[in-house]
Amino acid sequence: MKAYLYIIQSLKNGTYYVGSTLNYEERFKQHNWGQVKSTRNKRPYKLVFYQEFPDIDMARKAERRIKKWKRKDFIEKIIKDGAIRGPVAQW
Repeated sequence: MKAYLYIIQSLKNGTYYVGSTLNYEERFKQHNWGQVKSTRNKRPYKLVFYQEFPDIDMARKAERRIKKWKRKDFIEKIIKDGAIRGPVAQW
């Protein structure tokens, strides 16, 4: 089943949140409605990136890798490029 890695950006303070899900549109709504505890205080958000993966395991693996790096410049490069590129895309 297809899955997605997504990145949202807080319009309140500019911070990014990286997540994975089976339905990025519904998950984005949950973030903006305050239904996600970890992002509730930084609403509203805009969706700045999403990428499809063959399954949820691959999307979660990519999410963990990006969160591990915690580098704003890396996240902004992904957004600018419009995709995760190179060996990183083959997680």
